Amino acid sequence: MGKYQELANDIVKNVGGKENVSGLVHCITRLRFTLKDESKANDDVLKAMSGVVTVMKSGGQYQVVIGNHVAEVFEDVMPLLDLGAGSAPAPEEKKKGRLLDQAIDVVSGIFQPILSIMAACGMLKGFNTLFVAIGFYSAASGGYLIINAAGDALFTFLPLFLGYTAAKKFGLKPMLGLAMGAAMCYPGIQSGAVSAGAEPLYTILGGTMFASPVYIDFFGIPVISVDYTGTVIPVILAVWFASKCEKFFSKFVPDLVKFFFVSMLTMLVALPVAVLFLGPVATFGSTLISQFTLTIRSFSPMLAGAIVGLTWQILVIFGMHWGFIPVYINNIMTLGYDNVMMPFFACTFATSAVVLAIFIKTKDKKLKEMAIPNFISGIFGVTEPAIYGILLPLKKPFIISCIAGGIGGAFYGQFNFRKFIMGGMGIFELPNMMNPDGSMDNIIVAFAGILISMAAGFILTMIFYKEKAEPEALAVSGESFDKAAESKAVPASAAGAKADAASEKTIVSPLKGKTVKLEDVEDAAFSSGALGKGIAIMPEEGVLYAPADGTITAMFPTGHAIGMVNNSGAEVLMHVGMDTVQLGGKGFKPLIQTGDTVKKGQKLLEFDIELIKEAGYSLVTPVLITNSAQFEKIDPTEAAKVNAGDNLLTLE
Repeated sequence: MGKYQELANDIVKNVGGKENVSGLVHCITRLRFTLKDESKANDDVLKAMSGVVTVMKSGGQYQVVIGNHVAEVFEDVMPLLDLGAGSAPAPEEKKKGRLLDQAIDVVSGIFQPILSIMAACGMLKGFNTLFVAIGFYSAASGGYLIINAAGDALFTFLPLFLGYTAAKKFGLKPMLGLAMGAAMCYPGIQSGAVSAGAEPLYTILGGTMFASPVYIDFFGIPVISVDYTGTVIPVILAVWFASKCEKFFSKFVPDLVKFFFVSMLTMLVALPVAVLFLGPVATFGSTLISQFTLTIRSFSPMLAGAIVGLTWQILVIFGMHWGFIPVYINNIMTLGYDNVMMPFFACTFATSAVVLAIFIKTKDKKLKEMAIPNFISGIFGVTEPAIYGILLPLKKPFIISCIAGGIGGAFYGQFNFRKFIMGGMGIFELPNMMNPDGSMDNIIVAFAGILISMAAGFILTMIFYKEKAEPEALAVSGESFDKAAESKAVPASAAGAKADAASEKTIVSPLKGKTVKLEDVEDAAFSSGALGKGIAIMPEEGVLYAPADGTITAMFPTGHAIGMVNNSGAEVLMHVGMDTVQLGGKGFKPLIQTGDTVKKGQKLLEFDIELIKEAGYSLVTPVLITNSAQFEKIDPTEAAKVNAGDNLLTLE
């Protein structure tokens, strides 16, 4: 039984019972319930509970303000509810941000949960191929088959995994997303009829690049034969559409039968639309790209190679690289080699080199931990973990890897780099690039391209990639924290421990902006002082700095709130904006993590002021001492405006 089990039981009972709760998340101070009927909640009883600060209703949420121990209360409340762990309906933004940022956020969010297993599977496949090559065991052995199954499973049935993670991203029931992914991999829908040797009923779009055989129809509507195993975009589109269907049907289906009828109707509508329209459209997009590349190659092999190398990872992100697979197979089967798709080979090593350079340059422990397995996975030919886990979120390294891939691709295109046998990944493709007559010219080109691609990626990253988070005090608006300290400095002989003690009793401003009295903040939990005494700031720059030396005690996952304790024991809470937890992390870039020791003036967080404003949220940022009772007096500054590093709160 948890420490707050009794309180958790009372809270659930007085929000209307578990049947009245459709979602629950928590921020740094409050439980945020999504209730089916807010009138069933007992506001006055909850407010009077020991352990509850107050109750608020905002942004479509019923908020029970707890304080610093909210995470522990949350852990005791969740088992009492019929919800997925830590989940709640994803709030929708009132306005949208930039299209590119949205796309990156969606793709990264969908792939983040499976990054570690992707890296592991890629390494398994690579080692399995290596051990066969050096004679540890044969490709016909049971050991090879089982290990290959472990490595291949995720990539073969990728739509199942993406169906689950995309569902969580789009607010669809995760198991419904999993079912959509599984249905799209169902053999009879895609290649079952072909493997059985059946003749197509007819071909649609004949005479065009989109000519497609039709083996089955859906009540007279032709179903274009597409193999969805291993694909990305079709299932993401399908789950996105299913999420819209689920929301639509939830509005009309009676509660009595909603439990199963909504899911049934969603599958009944979304799956046919996916296989009849969304999947083929994504496939046709891939075909257009491959045909474009063939046209360019006939004009200039170097340019064609550069385009393939430059754009390959972008295509991988959207799953459209599969459009090259038919060209690749057809070329090997008819010509005995492929030289159209092969420039992509450079990207594998360009990506790996960029990751290696990041490993050398970064001071971020988590990034270092991710870099080594992603480097190995990339060398073995599986670059997705590096793309989604490191390069894409950092943006600039992703651009660098594309440029380096383009340089290597141009080299491969110019020297007619070829692959003669299908199979292999990464370095284990090299045996398949040996000329059939035994000559070495093509394999020499392969190794030269690897060196060129890796050198370009590594050197460009070492020159142009710089981490934004600095471990030392940073300059703000032309005046650094160090300079501000110098202006108030006394001779070292007169300072000593007294100066150190005084600094620990002073909390400096973590932001540049206009000060706002705490009682003027529109959120009652803050303005009442129930969460602690302090002051608020309306920021003018999207950077938040450490207001004192100390330790980070809470870095909320969405990045909107940070808690820390300074060296004198003052617990400081900085909450950027009102209800900004609803953004789900969009617009916030944390630069530290819970448990980090920080110095006054160290950059803790970057946030996008314009995105937060456009989404309709207030930017007013309370800076509170949450253990105010331990101090006799807390005096906020009387200045109307402060720079980061100016004295903000004096503790006595």
